[in-house]
Amino acid sequence: MTATVKRSSRRRPTGTLAAPIRRHPFQWTPYILLFPAVALVILFAGYPLVRSIYFAFNNIQPLRRTMSWAGFTNFIGIFTDPSYTPFGPLLGRTGIWMIGIVGLQFLLGLGLALLINTRFPLRGVYRGLVMVPWATPSVLVALMWKWILDPNYGVLNRWLQGLGIIHQPIAFLSGNSSALPTVMMLDVWQGVPLFAVMILAALQSVSNDLKEAAAVDGCGRLSTFFNVVLPAIAPTLLITAVLRLIWTANYIDLLWILTGGGPGKSSTTLALQSYLTTYKATNFGHGAAYAVVQACCLAVFVVVYLRLTRNQGEQR
Repeated sequence: MTATVKRSSRRRPTGTLAAPIRRHPFQWTPYILLFPAVALVILFAGYPLVRSIYFAFNNIQPLRRTMSWAGFTNFIGIFTDPSYTPFGPLLGRTGIWMIGIVGLQFLLGLGLALLINTRFPLRGVYRGLVMVPWATPSVLVALMWKWILDPNYGVLNRWLQGLGIIHQPIAFLSGNSSALPTVMMLDVWQGVPLFAVMILAALQSVSNDLKEAAAVDGCGRLSTFFNVVLPAIAPTLLITAVLRLIWTANYIDLLWILTGGGPGKSSTTLALQSYLTTYKATNFGHGAAYAVVQACCLAVFVVVYLRLTRNQGEQR
């Protein structure tokens, strides 16, 4: 009997009993730390968004302080009402504004990043100076360039005339065909440093071992850049480009200060039209409808941005 008990005790495997599960108490600390940021986002982004959507479906009379439900009347009006700016040309100018600016900023920023990534004297000083246009407030940039481009006393026209390139001053900001391209060039000048810094950070994260391996395999500098460096920095390029497209679509500072959307409507984008309709024409319903339509168009870029950032996070 005793031997049987001993034999059975030897055969019993050890460690088969499941260890008791320790239940950690709910941690409030992360939510408490996140609450101020979440509250600010809800206050300054969430509430205006919901309020704009609500305004878009109402007929608002700010002087009479009345509001009545309008349904989709405001949306139909911005597409069909002849008293408003035709929506097709307005959307086309917005597309030219976005793609033109971001495309040039991408190319120039890539070239600038490759330049300041090389070794040369006072490289740190030049890297700091590169950020000056981006760090300068937009209002100050607009006023500075408005003085430079003035046809009467602007220094640019004086220099061009002194060099014999032009014979009479050019009204860069007053011509139907020159106003929008001029402001686009100014926005490109101000936004190139962002691309340069983002691409520079990505370039410095590329492993030197990969470059050396490519060189050993017989790849030249150009081949190494296109086959090794460019694929490595592609996620950063895509994320920066998509984010910059969203910012550029909503950017109206330079347009409003330099041209006001004119002459006529030649430099009016969708975001600026929403602002003008709301605050100059005091038509809050139609202005909110413009904003909602633009938000729906930009939602595509937001989804692309979120997918890119998620994929990059999973790869890490």
